[in-house]
Amino acid sequence: MENWKFALSSIWSHKMRSFLTMLGIIIGVAAVVVIMALGRGMTEQVIKSFSEDQQDLQLYYEAKSEEESDGHTGGAYSEESPTIKEEWLSPLREIDGVEDYYITNSTSNTVSYENKTAESVYLIGGNQTYFEVKNYTVLAGRSFRASDFATFASIVMVDRTLAEKLFGDIQSAINKIVTVGNKSLLIIGVFEDPKAGTAMYGMSSGGSALMTNVQLSAEFGIPEVGAAYIHISDPKRATEIGKEAAAKMTELSGVAEKGGKFTTYDISGLVNEINTQFGVMTTIIGAIAGISLLVGGIGVMNIMLVSVTERTREIGLRKALGATRFKILTQFLIEAMVLTMIGGAIGLGFAFVITKVIERLMANNPELAIPLSVSLDVALGAIAFSALIGIIFGMLPANKASKLNPIEALRYE
Repeated sequence: MENWKFALSSIWSHKMRSFLTMLGIIIGVAAVVVIMALGRGMTEQVIKSFSEDQQDLQLYYEAKSEEESDGHTGGAYSEESPTIKEEWLSPLREIDGVEDYYITNSTSNTVSYENKTAESVYLIGGNQTYFEVKNYTVLAGRSFRASDFATFASIVMVDRTLAEKLFGDIQSAINKIVTVGNKSLLIIGVFEDPKAGTAMYGMSSGGSALMTNVQLSAEFGIPEVGAAYIHISDPKRATEIGKEAAAKMTELSGVAEKGGKFTTYDISGLVNEINTQFGVMTTIIGAIAGISLLVGGIGVMNIMLVSVTERTREIGLRKALGATRFKILTQFLIEAMVLTMIGGAIGLGFAFVITKVIERLMANNPELAIPLSVSLDVALGAIAFSALIGIIFGMLPANKASKLNPIEALRYE
């Protein structure tokens, strides 16, 4: 305890010199902690985005390979994918974790109204459960009804982007007839997708429009079923639920007799790879920023050497009074360690302020918003590493002080 008091007293008696010595440690710790917070925040944001999109799992057909077909090796065996039927999908709701299913098809086309035109509009078709699962927000007008599917109604819903582009505001779009390709369709509603902009979400420059899948097929000559999905409650169980649903659909469809099967995309490997890449990138950038810690450590070693020179007579007196070499060594090591730990704590405080400022600035742009926080393990690690820097770079001055000859030290002017 006495050594700690000596250390604090020495630092306080040379406040400006101590602060300038700590400056490298302060900058280094702040830089490394901020970079770690940014790296962790970006990783969590990307993984969260992928996980949210994992609530909708696509079931697709995988034909048997050519090798499985005739015993010859080669590429994929060319076999036409069977047309997916709703009676294969509806029983999947009995599987634990599957909330619902939906069918969709899509294409793109030009949408125009009078003298205004929107190019490359993403046209999405869906069955009745599609609109229940997607839970789009209807900003104006109405959504689709069961009768719209039965009567093949020539109607369409447009998103906010497309409505404002063609009509200036969303209310003006309702009950207007637009030309989609060479077809005339009545706008019944304006919608907004709450998941627009997530990692796996398809985006188009011209906006999006919704139709019933049967009408989209009839108007533009595309299959009624472009893709089939199940909607699950827990994204963490995506792989487990996806495999069970795919096996059930393979059984119901009877495709196993031809050697084919239904399966789902598993992006867990992709998420792990992203996590690893972000981790490596954060470590490399953090190591570069950590060079300032090395510079700060050299500064600490330099000032401690000056301190040893200034206190040579004090060291000689303490040795003459019976202080052992170990006690002298410990005293100067503790002083160096306290110096760097204080610098680390100040740097940690600066990092906390900087992360909050960055988070506040990014909050103005939802697309760039990243949750930043200085976690407890990073904070403790920063303080511990600061102490380690003090021990490493304080060892040489402390060792020099402990080896001083007491007689020569007392004679030092």
